[in-house]
Amino acid sequence: MAGKDAVIRGYAEALFAIAEAEGDLPAVEDELFAFAKALEGRPELREAMTAPGLPVENKRSVIRDLIGKKANPHTVNVLGFLLEQGRARDLAKIIQGLADVAADRRRHVLAEVRSAVPLSDRRRAALQKALSTATGRDVEVKVVIDPTVIGGLITRMRDEVFDGTVAGRLQHARALLGST
Repeated sequence: MAGKDAVIRGYAEALFAIAEAEGDLPAVEDELFAFAKALEGRPELREAMTAPGLPVENKRSVIRDLIGKKANPHTVNVLGFLLEQGRARDLAKIIQGLADVAADRRRHVLAEVRSAVPLSDRRRAALQKALSTATGRDVEVKVVIDPTVIGGLITRMRDEVFDGTVAGRLQHARALLGST
């Protein structure tokens, strides 16, 4: 598995270098991250991207139809490149690797925040500041819109998960009441 991890890291670093050289790193990084999370949440999209019998041009067409007009052209090109290289099954890992490389280079820790609704710039900044204060590190927040989150946020930083959702709090309260 270490060999595969090195390949994924290599792709992530190369994509980082390209996006940074083009001057589009923030936009490309955010759009790729959102696309990877869409793959996670939509099995039909994941199947289309990884179907061995579906030609790469058809997969590129799906990407163009989904994000082509809204996304930075470099984002669309990066996704197409990864498909052409036969890396469809590794898309999410490579994109996560890109986000990790970018955060490392900026000396930040990446926090994936799941919310049912988009966060305002003000709320995102406040959350970033609170997480930075709590961890003692510069935290970079990536927001994923997840309609299954009902009230509150779920935050994942590396291997730690902070569940601040209503459902999570109720579950915690049940566990406390059940143990008394």
